[in-house]
Amino acid sequence: MRIILLSSGEYGSRIINNIATHGFAEHIVGMYEFPDDLPEFLDDVDEYIPKNLPEADLLVSTGLFGDINLVIPEIVKKTGVKSVIIPIHDPKQIPAGLQSEIEVMLKDTTSIFPKPFCSLVASGDPYIDKFSAKFGKPKMEIEGDTIIKNVNVITDAPCGCTNYIAEKIVGMPVEDAELESGNKFHNYPCLASMSTDPIIGDTYMHLAGYKIKEAVKRALGFAVKTAKIDKETCSGGDDCDYLCMEVCPNVKAGDQTIFIDDNEKAEIDPASCGVCEICIKECPNGSIEVIEENLPINKDS
Repeated sequence: MRIILLSSGEYGSRIINNIATHGFAEHIVGMYEFPDDLPEFLDDVDEYIPKNLPEADLLVSTGLFGDINLVIPEIVKKTGVKSVIIPIHDPKQIPAGLQSEIEVMLKDTTSIFPKPFCSLVASGDPYIDKFSAKFGKPKMEIEGDTIIKNVNVITDAPCGCTNYIAEKIVGMPVEDAELESGNKFHNYPCLASMSTDPIIGDTYMHLAGYKIKEAVKRALGFAVKTAKIDKETCSGGDDCDYLCMEVCPNVKAGDQTIFIDDNEKAEIDPASCGVCEICIKECPNGSIEVIEENLPINKDS
């Protein structure tokens, strides 16, 4: 697999450095950095298209804001790229209209726009799937019954924070790992935006934090804190149309954090629940509360 990397700013640099250092160095055929002070709107992007572009299979673009993203379709044409990953780490980075324009221009190319990058999962595209097996939604294995003895990172967040957190939780009691992984996540720190995405209803930094904590919980096989629905008082959508699902940021970002069980009641997956408490505030029946107790979860989802 031949990869072209585009980057801009501190966020882009961190991603590129991690990808090059810890996974795909031998696959990278081109790396191009763009100024981070370009205006949002550009009359002509042709002058920014790199010269002597190599043939490639996958293009990954990180950190480009505004119209400079329009170089991507042009680079794809010149290189024969088959698949494109354009992660979004800030709501202002690629407005919805610009994203639609890029998607139309890439109509013969598989393109995805993960929000944030660490939400990337396999899509059925061979090049994206090969990349996401190494970098994307965090996944790890944890060894130890009471004390964490070793952590094996299977899939690292593209920014490198999964490996960072894995190192920091070794030697820690397993009961403390879920909470401490969140603390270590903020120590890294994540460079995703703290501005709320108006469609998702949460920040990309929060979404990234939910993903790393989910990786820890699944590796341990239990969660110690989650929102939980009281099935006795849940109306099963009769009076609320499952409002909890409609407002859950993880659901709107593509996860099945809240789903409908066999009795048509809403249920929360404790592994992916970020305990944002948005569903608690919106439930008209007061059927949701935060609980702190060990709950077994599926390691393999």
